[in-house]
Amino acid sequence: MHGVPVFRGTRVPVQTLFEYLEGGASLEDFLEGFPTVSRKAACQVLEEAKTLLLAPC
Repeated sequence: MHGVPVFRGTRVPVQTLFEYLEGGASLEDFLEGFPTVSRKAACQVLEEAKTLLLAPC
């Protein structure tokens, strides 16, 4: 997808998860809308983002 990070084995951009959450949707809403993305994969992305954001400079 032109270098855009996607969930492995899907064509769903990772950014879509963050857009859903920013818009007030829940993780459940996202998973219902994108059934090819597993809960485990979505949680892994969120954990990685958390780690990167909270890492000391």
